[in-house]
Order: sequence, then structure tokens, then C-alpha cells
Amino acid sequence: MEAIFLRGKGRKIGSSIFWKEKEKQKDRTAYLREREKKAERHLPKREGKAMEGIREGNQIRGKHFRFTVLTERLLRLEYSEKDCFVDGESQMVVNRSFPPAEFHWEEGKQGEGILRTKYLRLIYKGGAFSSENLRILVSGDAGNTSALWHYGDKIESLKGTARTLDGIDGALPLGEGIVSRQLFSVLDDSKSMLYHEDKFFVREDPEAIDLYFFAYGTDYKTALKDFFHLSGDVPLLPRYTLGNWWSRYFVYSEESYLELMDRFQEENIPFQVAVIDMDWHITKVPEKYGTGWTGYSWNRELFPDPPRFLKALKDRGMECTLNVHPADGVRAFEDCYPAFAEFMGVNQKEEEPVLFDLLNEKFREGYFRFVHHPMEKDGVDFWWIDWQQGENSGMKGLDPLWMLNHYHYEDNKGENGEKRGLILSRYAGPGSHRYPIGFSGDTVISWESLDFQPYFTATASNIGYGWWSHDIGGHMWGVRDDSLFTRWVQLGVFSPIMRLHSTNNAFNGKEPWKYSRDAEAVSKNFLRLRKALVPYLYTMNYLAHVERRPLILPLYYEEKPWDGLYDYKNEYYFGTELLCAPITEKEDPVSGLGKVKAWLPEGRWVDFFTGEKLTGGRELELYRSLESIPVLAKEGTILPLDGREEGNAVDAPELMELHIFSGADGSFCLAEDEHEFADFRKEDWAFTRFSLRHESKGGSVEEVLHISPVEGNENALPKERLFLLHLRGVSFLEGLSLTYGDSELPVEVGDYLEEEDALLLSLPAWDGKEGICLRYSYDREKREAQENKLLQDRAFTLLQNAQISYDEKTRIYACLEELGKKSRAEILGAVHSRCTSESLRGALVELLSASGV
Repeated sequence: MEAIFLRGKGRKIGSSIFWKEKEKQKDRTAYLREREKKAERHLPKREGKAMEGIREGNQIRGKHFRFTVLTERLLRLEYSEKDCFVDGESQMVVNRSFPPAEFHWEEGKQGEGILRTKYLRLIYKGGAFSSENLRILVSGDAGNTSALWHYGDKIESLKGTARTLDGIDGALPLGEGIVSRQLFSVLDDSKSMLYHEDKFFVREDPEAIDLYFFAYGTDYKTALKDFFHLSGDVPLLPRYTLGNWWSRYFVYSEESYLELMDRFQEENIPFQVAVIDMDWHITKVPEKYGTGWTGYSWNRELFPDPPRFLKALKDRGMECTLNVHPADGVRAFEDCYPAFAEFMGVNQKEEEPVLFDLLNEKFREGYFRFVHHPMEKDGVDFWWIDWQQGENSGMKGLDPLWMLNHYHYEDNKGENGEKRGLILSRYAGPGSHRYPIGFSGDTVISWESLDFQPYFTATASNIGYGWWSHDIGGHMWGVRDDSLFTRWVQLGVFSPIMRLHSTNNAFNGKEPWKYSRDAEAVSKNFLRLRKALVPYLYTMNYLAHVERRPLILPLYYEEKPWDGLYDYKNEYYFGTELLCAPITEKEDPVSGLGKVKAWLPEGRWVDFFTGEKLTGGRELELYRSLESIPVLAKEGTILPLDGREEGNAVDAPELMELHIFSGADGSFCLAEDEHEFADFRKEDWAFTRFSLRHESKGGSVEEVLHISPVEGNENALPKERLFLLHLRGVSFLEGLSLTYGDSELPVEVGDYLEEEDALLLSLPAWDGKEGICLRYSYDREKREAQENKLLQDRAFTLLQNAQISYDEKTRIYACLEELGKKSRAEILGAVHSRCTSESLRGALVELLSASGV
């Protein structure tokens, strides 16, 4: 039984022992209500007229207050002495139109107003909101739990995110999110700006209170979906953003930059986005103009022909963004100054600057018209808004970063608004998810910084902020550590956005060939994998927008929450099909293995990289060499990957690899579109549905893979598509048949890849018009023998690489040679007694606890 905290006067009364006694008499909800009644008996009785509240639709309105029932679990609580209530958009809230929710409003015995829904009970005694006159009792959905909130109580949510990681070495405090173990959370929208017809406004009553009370218990998914309904959906990203980004603060020239891009292509390292930092523009300026941080004029010594340079990037399959620090406005040395200055009416003869003032509608028009649009016409795709100049916009309460993000994002949609808007900028508070992508700032290069980023990224989903872009590899300071670089790249590939970046230091480049041979090989493989993941990631992009499900979610969104589950802070779901537990600590010097403690949910899981099978419903330590991190897929998972091995293209591939994780039923629906419209248009999208049926018949296992005809816009796919199947957990076949529609066709059986435990099959070209049915079977006993051999081979590799005596290796391996003859428990006991290295012992325990067919 978990503890509960009652927030009246901040007194902690909960403990598991306390509740064991209370459970003998009544459940928690009944106990809390009885406690409330006892407290009310000691309150002075109200004299005179009872508090009045008039119900209008989904609102209760009375003297200086308004309550709005958005859902049975989401309330808006407003109080204004001036009776100034807001119905328009704010920075955080853009849509309060929800389906009707059932609720009741009544007068209580003490003259208070009581608002009831299925999930909560609000009691209000009238007057300015206070802890004495406003409280809400929340009914939970985890057994018989409940919780009580008084106005002003401190909120202890599961956190949200932060504005930036600039200069952070390790962790930093996070803001609040919308989900909590208290069963409720509160977002305060009282101070945010109002927005109408492309303009921001302050509230008529600056002292007004405007709160949103989320009472979703542990139904975190529904809370998140309703938050998106309230604050706006996550926009669709362009497909190219989901590949690799090259970024470095460094003095490149056109020649040196293109030479580097060509070197990447020669090394078969794919990049889709070129990020040009500070030195694309003039940075050394006369002192009379100030610093060179702000700049809008290409440095012609480095880039003599910008349109030529930008076209050369596009010819290599890359889009481009430029870094801007806009705080200093436009000064007289800038190329765009004459036209912009004339438009603004400033004194050009005196070289009067065009001061940055995005609140000024005329400045805003000229800022985009004269400064940004000409460079976009030359080939700049979007802007990296590197704003670091404080929070004063010239209007009280209006964050200049928020304003920059909003106007830049909207402008990037183009004149007709059909282009997908895009920026790279820092987080500016709840609602910022409407302006992707987030730049998390300049982190310190350290293991502590790496260790914080998985938790930081996953937790941001609690405030709807799903598209974070980190400086992968770390930005500044620190010391060189090839293992740290490699582990960071691995995390980056399984992050929302994969953007390598580093500061202006000749020794701090992120080119893989600048590291050890092992680090180079592994980082190259992972960068190639990121590009291959784009079909999967693009489907998750669709789900984030349409189904309101962020790419990355903490464990507690998918699992029924329990106390220990919240301890696995660095483990997260990467889309609907994968579970990630990145390694964020240095390898053990004896075993050469990195370790992470993880929770495996119920079911049977397969390691994407090694093919190792693990039974869920338990905690375990996972050990991996530098070559991989734990990325797990449930049996039955179907994972689509881009099968092209070269080039930067990330459009819908003609060759698609399907990783089919044998062992259970499963399905996946691939989403692709043709035109990448800003708003979702169903007629532009195509959906390909894959399903797997698994059946064991005595000593035989049979599986059937169905690929349904394409639904929707066939032009979103190539005219013909080839499928290369990786049958994961299958090493041989005894039965095999393939039909396209009504025709039976031959199947090409390829190699068995022992390193991933997969058998390859190639299917004939497919035009998407007919269904595909693939049937295959294999012998269970033979497969079990194969799995024992795989386990022995993996154990041999672990022992081979361990820095221990040869005799100890021989003694340990002798135990493993008994597989199939003795029980795994007996072998595990023998290994445990003979292995002196704790890390190596842990890795062998992991292997021996793996599940079979």
C-alpha cells in the first residue's frame, strides 16, 4: 500500500503502516471525506445569503469567479476582482472546446458551492481563492486511492522540462508537468500573454488567477492527450529532420565545409541537415557597432557565393539552417540595412541601427521581408534562433524567446501556410511544443551530463515537449573520452533529433574518424542506423500529431504504475515498438562492459542488436560492450527500416527492411505522405499494414506475415517496393510459401546472420495493390538447440574479451558447455562461484536468464 500525502497545511500523515490500520475500517476515499466533515464542524457557520453560482453550459459563474468543466478530470479555475475572464487564446491555451462533460453543481450545508464529476469534488466557500475556501478531492484510478488539494498547496508532479541546459554539468531542476503521483497537477496560466489576430496582449486584470487543474490519477496518457487538445497539437515535422544533423561552432569556408560533407559521403556517413553556426556571417565588426554575435550578412571571404553553397548542399541531399542571435537588431554594416532602414525610416546617414523590436508590427514585417526572406530564397530552409539575451521584451510578462519562436515558426510556413514550419530554438514554457524543434543548449562534456539526458528527454513529454535536440557528444569543456563520445552517439540515435554539435575548439570535433578505431566504427554504424530508422520515426511523427502520442515516453505511461517503476528514470519507450535503456556510465575495465539497471515489462523481449531474448516482469542488469546499448522489441514486433545502404536520401524507400521479431502475434501500420502539408490531410497519406500471426503446433512453430494492400494515396510510395525480411529469432525454415493476391511466387532465402539471430528473405517487387501472405515454419527442438549454441557463443565472446586469467575463463566456460544437459539454475550457480569479476558475472547471469523459444 503506497503512502498518501494530505496537503492541508502541508502535514504529512501517510505511510504504509498508517494505511494498514485504516484499511481495516474503510477505504481511503471514505476516510478523507469523513476527515473533511470533522474539520467543517469546527468552522464558524456562514451568516446571510449562501454563495451563488450560475451554471451556463460547462461553466459555473458567480461573484468574481468562474469554474469551467473541460472534462470530468480537467477544470479551469478563474478568479478576478474585476470580473475580467479570458475566452481567447493565451500562450499556453489555444482550444477550450471539449466534448460535453457530465457534472453537478449544488449548494452545500455550510452555504458553499460543490462541483462534482465522476472523478473529483470541488468545494468553494466564496471570496478570493485561498487554502481555506477552495479545495478539490480527487478520486484515483489505482485501487481505492484519493488525494486532496487545497488552493496554494505545493505541487509535486513528475516534472516537465527546463528552458535550457546551457553550462550544465549533470542535472538541473525541472519545471512542473501535468501528471503526478499525487493524482493531480496544476498549471498556472495567470501570467501568460493573450494572443489574438497575430498580436499579443496583457490581461485586463493583471491580478486575475487562471488555473488548470488536471485530475487524471495515473491515467497519464489521457492527461497528455487532453493537454494537447487544450494547448494545441504537436505539428508534423519535415521528414528530413528525422535523419542526422551535422553541426559545429567552427570557422568553415564554402570549400572546407563541402569537402567535409564529401568526406562523410565517402565514409558512407549520412547527414540530412547542415547546421551552420556563427561564422557564416561577419563576426569581426568595428567597435562602434558593438559585438559580432548578431549578424545577417554572409562572410564573403568564407562564402563568396551563398546561393551556390546552399545549392551544393541540396545537391548532396541536405537541407540547411543558419544560426542567428537577433538581439542587437540590424546595424549599418549589414547587407540588408539600406532597404530595411529606409522601410523603418531610420537615419541612414548617421548609421542609426534598426533596433530589434518584434512587438512593433512594422519592424516585424521588415525583419522577415528584408532580413530573412532573401536568404530563404537563396536556399536557407529554417533558422536556429540562438536567443540568450534575457526575458525582457518591452512588454511586461511577454517572454522575447516565446515571441521569437512564435513569429519565426509562423513565418517559416510560407505565404500560404502550407509548408511545415520549423525552427531550432530553446523552450519558452508550456505550449512551446507548437514550435518545434527544441535546442537544449550548450552542455558540458561529461558522463554526468550524458546520464541526465535520457531522463530529461523522456520527462519533457509530461509537458508535451517531445522534439528535443541535444548537443550530442556534449558542447564544451570536459575531457576527451572516446567511450563517452560513443555512448552519447548511441543515445542520440535513439533521441527525438540526432544533432552532433561542439564548441569552437580545434580538438573538439565530432567527426567519427577523430576517435579510436572502435569508437569510429561504432559511431558510424549508429549514424547509418539513424537514417535507416526514418520510416519508423516518420510514422511516430504522424502518431505524435494525429494520435497525440510523443515519440518518447517514460515507463510509467505504458506500465501500470507502482512505486519502484519511477526509479528507472533513464529507461523509455522509443515510439510504439522499442524500449531503450541507454548506457550512461563508463565500461568496467575488467569485462569491458557498460551496465544499466532496467525494468522489463511483462512479455518476452528481444535485443535489437544481439537477438538475445529476455523474459519480462522483472528488474535486471543489462551489460553491453561498446558496440551496442539495450534496445528491446517485444516478440511480435514488426519494425520497418530504410534498406538503402548509401546516400543521404530519406524519402519513401524502394527497398524496405522489415525486422520481424518471431514468437508472438503483432502488427504495425506504416504511415507515409506525398506532399508534406503543414496540416494533416488524410487524402495525402498512405498506410501499409503489417500483421504477424504466431502459432505453436506440438513440436512445430508456424508464423504468417500479412502485408495488406496500400490504403490511401498510392503516390506516397514508390511505384514498386522491395522487402528484405529479417526473421529475428529464426535460423532455418522447414516450410515456406508466398502469395501475392491469388498468385503463388518464389521466395529468395538469404543468409542467416548469427550476430542478430536473423534469417534473411527477399520478396519480389510489390506495387501495393495486392496483399502479400508469407507462411513459414520451423522445428521447436532444433531451434532450442540453436539458441543454446548462440548463448554459448555469446558467453565465449564475453570471456574472450575479459581481462582475467585464461584458467578462470576455461573453468567458467566448462560450466556453459553443460547447456542442454543440466538446468540453467545449476549452471548459473556454478558460473557464479567460479567468476571473480562482478561485471562479467552479471553479464553471464543476464545471458543464462534469457528465455528460449
